[in-house]
Amino acid sequence: KGIVKYWLTFNEIGNNLNKPMQWVTAGIRSDADHLEQRCYQASHHQFLASALATKMLKDIDPDAKIGSVIEYKTIYPMSCDPKDSLVVQRLKQLSLFFPDVQVRGEYPRFIWEYFAEKGIVLEFEENDFEIIRKNTVDFLGFTYYRSRIASKDYIESVQKDTKDVDVDQKDGKKFKGDNILLSQGKTNPFLEVTSSGWSIDPDGLYLALQDLYQRYNIPLFVVENGLGTVDKLVNGTVEDDYRIDYLAKHITAMKRAICDGVDLFGYTMWGPIDLVSEGTGQMSKRYGFIYVDRNDIGEGTLRRYKKKSFYWYKKVIASNGENLA
Repeated sequence: KGIVKYWLTFNEIGNNLNKPMQWVTAGIRSDADHLEQRCYQASHHQFLASALATKMLKDIDPDAKIGSVIEYKTIYPMSCDPKDSLVVQRLKQLSLFFPDVQVRGEYPRFIWEYFAEKGIVLEFEENDFEIIRKNTVDFLGFTYYRSRIASKDYIESVQKDTKDVDVDQKDGKKFKGDNILLSQGKTNPFLEVTSSGWSIDPDGLYLALQDLYQRYNIPLFVVENGLGTVDKLVNGTVEDDYRIDYLAKHITAMKRAICDGVDLFGYTMWGPIDLVSEGTGQMSKRYGFIYVDRNDIGEGTLRRYKKKSFYWYKKVIASNGENLA
């Protein structure tokens, strides 16, 4: 009380709708029967738990602030076909269901229609929605690494081919099982990509900040943003100018959003030190400013080395983001 001022309940709430994250975020097997029903039911329990945690925090420390965290990717239509834009709108609608509930305090109308369409029957107690309504969050946190593109043709072809397609590392395509969240990640030809195939899109971060602030009008916090790639240790350091360039461009995008009126009060990059990538289980997909001597099969001394970006980011912090050179 009085020491920690900002709190988060669930990290990337909503990821239990994204295969194969169901097990990590909700303890649900990705091959379970009635997967979508199970995942939305689990989400309801998470909403309720988060609201009760918010109430408890406010009772203990009325000055503390509590927020939610979503994963957010700016989505572009693959073409100027209006049907592609309709797909983008639907994807955004479904992905923003979670902050809609936690920020606004109620389930949006479209989700009830979606439940009826999919045959999803939500189980709840009589006062659940009152608890959720009375205990909304103070700010919205989100993770941003990349953007994506969507197309009606791509989604339709995937639906016809198979019910459930895993990630294809070559073209990055992904389809969420049981139509939980129609999505795809084909490469955007207008953007650079990382060695792991993720797009590099600082303009997408600017658009994300604009979209979220205009929709919710509460303070925002970028809780994760960074570049995961292979680093080479040479003479006790890593010349990671590519990471410096990535972060500088994303910080510039945030500054632009702030100048345009967005209330962005925090940013934490992922992450200060190399660690095992949660998404791929790799040590070689490195994000940190500090290199750790460890490989993908667990070999290494664990000795740490400061990368070039370590000293650069130290200057960025000291200048409050003004010195990006």
